[in-house]
Amino acid sequence: MTTILLTAIAGDIAQGVAAILRRARPDWKLIGADIHDQHGGRSITDVCTRLPHAMDAEYPARLGQLVTEHGIDAIFPLSEAELARCLGEGLTACAGAPLLMANARVLEVGLDKLLTARVLAEAGIPMPWTQPAEPGVIPPLPCFFKPRRGAGSKQAFSCHTEGDVRYLATRYPEGVFQELLEPDDRELTCAVYRTRDGGIAVLQLLRRLAGGLTGWARVMDDPGVRTLCVRAAEVLDLRGSMNVQLRISDKGPRIFEINPRFSSTVLMRHEIGFQDVLWTLEEWRGGKVTLVQPALGTEIVRTYGAAVLPPIESQGLA
Repeated sequence: MTTILLTAIAGDIAQGVAAILRRARPDWKLIGADIHDQHGGRSITDVCTRLPHAMDAEYPARLGQLVTEHGIDAIFPLSEAELARCLGEGLTACAGAPLLMANARVLEVGLDKLLTARVLAEAGIPMPWTQPAEPGVIPPLPCFFKPRRGAGSKQAFSCHTEGDVRYLATRYPEGVFQELLEPDDRELTCAVYRTRDGGIAVLQLLRRLAGGLTGWARVMDDPGVRTLCVRAAEVLDLRGSMNVQLRISDKGPRIFEINPRFSSTVLMRHEIGFQDVLWTLEEWRGGKVTLVQPALGTEIVRTYGAAVLPPIESQGLA
């Protein structure tokens, strides 16, 4: 029996990957792990357990312990914090179990939004201007502010005044200011997969956000967007899957960040044939994949459900 560990199982990405594996490989054993137990991962995995935070000193040892305890064959590290820890320590496997993730260069660049802008611009890819947040340096206004590292939109803001800039640069000194790309209704999330032999598939999804996640998307095929995504994959020597975020601005398509991992659309795109989770597993097992391009105009939506979990021993209110 093949046993797979999915980390960050409390999150939508890991639960999406688990749902894919549960249907596609029903005979495989799925182990889920996170820093707490209050999530729905138990409903779609065989075993759920805890891991310390990725930055804790004991994280690598506990991860290795899980591999040994459960006979884990491969690991999907599915949070950016874990990817950063793996990158920082040069890990590609743990206790003999390979880490199924993008290659080191994609991680290095994608985990740092300022470095993303610099590396792609140096490669001749047109990029929005991006600069470190400094209270005494006022960027062109209006502009956009976001954390230099990490995912999510909790610290992302539009800036319209010098006061906005000074406040955000002082409160979040590890942030960046970036050119505000308009219009905001032309935002695409693009899944990019590159095989070991250099084949590249690009799925362009025009999207509408709902609660910070893609709630609706339609398959597009913009030649300029495809050119940028393919070029980025080549520049970063991509192996595996990454997600490119961009907008088709008045100046043409512009990449504003790269997520060096599966994204929150992983289950949505799987349903229409862009099955990068299964492609990753097939290449891990030594097979050759056939890349699929979903039909132009196909629409997909995020749906929501609920599950009742069996009781576990009370941990108190903490």
